Amino acid sequence: MTAEHGQAGAVAPVAVVTGGARRLGRHLGLMLVRRGYRLVCLYRSSRADVASLEAEVKALGGHIRALALDIADRDAVARAFAEVAGVEGRVDVLINNVGNYNPQPIQALDPEAWDATLGANLSGAYYAAYHALRLMPDGGSIVNIGMAGLEGTRASRLAVDYYVSKTGLLSLTRSLALACGPRGIRVNMVSPGQLDNSVDLPGPEQLKREIPIGRAGTMADMEGAVAYLLDAPYVTGVNLDVAGGYRLG
Repeated sequence: MTAEHGQAGAVAPVAVVTGGARRLGRHLGLMLVRRGYRLVCLYRSSRADVASLEAEVKALGGHIRALALDIADRDAVARAFAEVAGVEGRVDVLINNVGNYNPQPIQALDPEAWDATLGANLSGAYYAAYHALRLMPDGGSIVNIGMAGLEGTRASRLAVDYYVSKTGLLSLTRSLALACGPRGIRVNMVSPGQLDNSVDLPGPEQLKREIPIGRAGTMADMEGAVAYLLDAPYVTGVNLDVAGGYRLG
């Protein structure tokens, strides 16, 4: 039995992961391959990472296609999903994982950087969802990756473009959940806090002060949350903080 066909010759489902070559996106893509999905990895420029990911998927007996594009380019996204329509023919799961992070004071944030972050993190997620939903059978699932602490109104001196993009993504998540519910398509968000591979991870003592659980999150923590949402047919429109209590106070 190949990874492209399940029991009785049924075609395996398809998962599309944006920002899927490195870090969290890569980990979630491998999790989906282990679950029997054919993986489509959308990435921007990490070709060396894609090559090693392809080798890992092959070692698992899985199927992967990697497509290079700028997720903020709506025409490029349309072309990528047209190719998915022609090759895989469907999208059962979409993980909107891209999260451009540009920590700088708001006074120093120039409009070009603002546009780039909003384009990748918010508009890109919308473009991907727009096209994926046209290929998604009833009962499919979209999981967007947010950030901890979105449920309350919060100001930010640093990385305001990132915060605004993820706040908008939460609104998009809930709006899509409302619209797609009649088809049984569920749209949810998983919001990490400090992960153990975060680019600006504080030291252990600061983590203990800021996070009630006392440690950074792991890829396994995130995988468990995403897997739960994929397996929960009556859960939609939720934002699940996977942050150990970070930003509760």
